Amino acid sequence: MIYLVPMGNIESDIVQSASLCLWHTFGFEVKRFSPLEIPTHSYDEKRRQYSSIEILRMLHKTMPKEAFRVLALIDKDLFIPVLSFVYGHAQFEGKVGIVSIARLRQEFYGFPEDKELVTNRMLKEVTHETGHLFGLTHCNDTSCPMTLSTNIRALDKKGVSLCESCKLLLKENMVEKFQ
Repeated sequence: MIYLVPMGNIESDIVQSASLCLWHTFGFEVKRFSPLEIPTHSYDEKRRQYSSIEILRMLHKTMPKEAFRVLALIDKDLFIPVLSFVYGHAQFEGKVGIVSIARLRQEFYGFPEDKELVTNRMLKEVTHETGHLFGLTHCNDTSCPMTLSTNIRALDKKGVSLCESCKLLLKENMVEKFQ
């Protein structure tokens, strides 16, 4: 079972779309976890961002025993020390991951709200980070959600569905490591 955890102000339709995407792509039952508070110690005043590493640590400590994987959705801007921001972060073949909605919103860039666009972007990132949890690395196919996105334009060029190579690798990983 994959637990989906909202943190902060995440709209219910975003959580519902993420749930359906996870179930469809990875084939596991998805259960919504009660919303969690964002740990205050994860905020870096100098950067004005939240440490995804600190949030992943907290998620790992609080995840239910029956959870196979946990993915959090957060409305705050995230960073890791070596990058100015991340859209998401997951432990490779680990238990926990996180996707930030902050930079997926058009409003972040000074444009009017576009719910359809933010949902589409979120689905790509949910697939990407959960793919890492199931052993998928970055893909060379720029239309695959597993390709690396370092800016919003690259993210927008991706598709929502895994490419055939990543689907095959996912299937192999599920048989070898996760079943």
